[in-house]
Amino acid sequence: MEALDVLKQRRSVRVFEDKPIPKNILEDIIDCGRLAPTANNMQPWHFVVVTDKERLKYISEKATYGKFIKDAATCVIVYCESDNVHHLEDGAAATENIILAAKAYGISSCWVAGYDRTYEKDINEFLQVPSNLRMISIVPLGYSTQKPAARSKKPLTDVIHWEKF
Repeated sequence: MEALDVLKQRRSVRVFEDKPIPKNILEDIIDCGRLAPTANNMQPWHFVVVTDKERLKYISEKATYGKFIKDAATCVIVYCESDNVHHLEDGAAATENIILAAKAYGISSCWVAGYDRTYEKDINEFLQVPSNLRMISIVPLGYSTQKPAARSKKPLTDVIHWEKF
């Protein structure tokens, strides 16, 4: 899929088929996250890939708006080293790369918030995440036949400003 098509066609999906994602595809998707832009090339990210159904169920029970995570084939949790001043921005860039790479493979996703959420501590303990890492996002991935319609977006003329506001 062409890059601009990926950007324009990506939609959040919360309904997944019971079909695993091949490991080599998951590794390539995570590799795209690893290649995201990063302030001062600090690369503070770590990616926890969860495929075990019981673990997915636990995460879905904890994540306030992520009950559908249990039905995903995989869940990628993006973490960044908290001592990096730009950990939130770098983790967000890595998350976006993961979501777009998944779309390029025909894999659906949905960005679930992780940063500063009440469930961050519980999930971190469950996954044995080192204390110097902060959860940035939870990204369930899976194949889906669901094709959500594009939500109405503001027109470009309402958000673009040339030379000054």
